[in-house]
Amino acid sequence: MHLSHIEEYDDQGGKTKKRDRLSGVGSSTSVLAPSVAGAVQATEIKVLASNAVKEAFGNLIPAFEKASGQKVTVVFASSTEIVNQISGGESVDLVVTAASVTDALIKQGKLLAGSKVDFSKSGIGVAIRPGAPKPDISSGDALKASLLAAKSILLSTGPSSGHLIDLFQQMGIADALKPKLKQLALGMPVGPALANGEGELGFTQICEFLPVKGIVYLGPLPADIQHITVFSMGLHASATAADAARSLMKFLSSPEAIPAIRNSGMEPA
Repeated sequence: MHLSHIEEYDDQGGKTKKRDRLSGVGSSTSVLAPSVAGAVQATEIKVLASNAVKEAFGNLIPAFEKASGQKVTVVFASSTEIVNQISGGESVDLVVTAASVTDALIKQGKLLAGSKVDFSKSGIGVAIRPGAPKPDISSGDALKASLLAAKSILLSTGPSSGHLIDLFQQMGIADALKPKLKQLALGMPVGPALANGEGELGFTQICEFLPVKGIVYLGPLPADIQHITVFSMGLHASATAADAARSLMKFLSSPEAIPAIRNSGMEPA
């Protein structure tokens, strides 16, 4: 594979020796093991997944490997990168991305019709760099005033940015925000960019903010302007480990996976 951001996990439930081991694996494995009883013969499952599910997968994938004996290689990317990779002919076994993207890839014949399974859902969060003025996000009107007062605003290239750009248009402030609005390059997360001082105020999926150090997470968008993105799974039409990937999908959508999903800042779909 020629993709970036590769996270590999060994069959002992940790990252390979080139990476730090994940924490909290043991407690998850014993609970989740029944969900993968009778798994297919061990093989490698290749997964292309949205950055938004990275935190949840950090616990769930090692737990699945330990319980099933399968090896899973996960590549994390933005939704736009996922579309470009799969539409460009990249072959994996399982794709996890925004539901709208999954639907589009199924229509293209890139993902298998009827294989879609929802995994989680996430709202958009708000964060600032340390020392920046704390905006009022108690309502849509309050946030509008805070946006106009902000010196710089960061957006991702993920599903949240499309909603926010439309929202700014609806609020009638798109032109006023344009000089101070920065949409990061593909695959560049908002949280670390804020921590590095690249902007004052940032927006992205809540689950992508929570693990980041060096920022001040303020909370979700107010309910009157919030947008929920559903993330779903789909089998690649040319999957070489389809049966094993189906076992992984069953595992990830089981009730036992819910605590890890919620701990990551998402909700089960």
